[in-house]
Amino acid sequence: MSKELIVFFLLFMIYSFLGWAMEVIRNIILTKKFVNRGFLIGPYCPIYGYGVLGILILIGSNAKDVLSVFLKSILICSLLEYLTSYLMEKIFHARWWDYSNRKYNINGRICLETMVPFGILGTFCYYFLNPLLVKLITIIPENTQLILAIILLIVYVTDNIISFNVMSKIKDNIKFQKRDDTEKIRKNVLKWIEKNSIFYRHIKEAYPNFKILKSGKKRKHK
Repeated sequence: MSKELIVFFLLFMIYSFLGWAMEVIRNIILTKKFVNRGFLIGPYCPIYGYGVLGILILIGSNAKDVLSVFLKSILICSLLEYLTSYLMEKIFHARWWDYSNRKYNINGRICLETMVPFGILGTFCYYFLNPLLVKLITIIPENTQLILAIILLIVYVTDNIISFNVMSKIKDNIKFQKRDDTEKIRKNVLKWIEKNSIFYRHIKEAYPNFKILKSGKKRKHK
């Protein structure tokens, strides 16, 4: 790994962890309950890592216009959230979050209520948090940076493989249901999840309001 790539990867993992921590704290405040948020098992939400790195790379360094950074942060993060929702829906045949009941939403995938905080957080990271984190990372000896990056990469890749396998099994169970009533399918899937390991129950807790999508084709009963 090059020095720059190592720093970017460490930043990605830090922002992914901070995003996860923010989601967990928000959920504790709202529901008084700890929930391991996100698609993956570990304490990180990659969408935050990708979002901040996207802002840093696409905006570039030394941007002077705060309003421009704010608006670009909204655009970059909103596009990322929209595409993530779309791809997860197409791959796993379920809608994992839905903002349809909130004002100014686009297809229920993104809404103004989340877009504005994206802009604020993106601007804060760009001007204040990221320079501080880069300085802290560069203090760490390069050999230690490399070892840390390799360990985190192995953990992250392993987590992705396990989590994708779990989601694939849930998808297979959704496809197995021979019903046209999506709510009944959802209840059956939830019962199936409860009978399986903690990895499956994690998805249920992280996405409690997921919706089963209609296949568009009626299944033939044998």
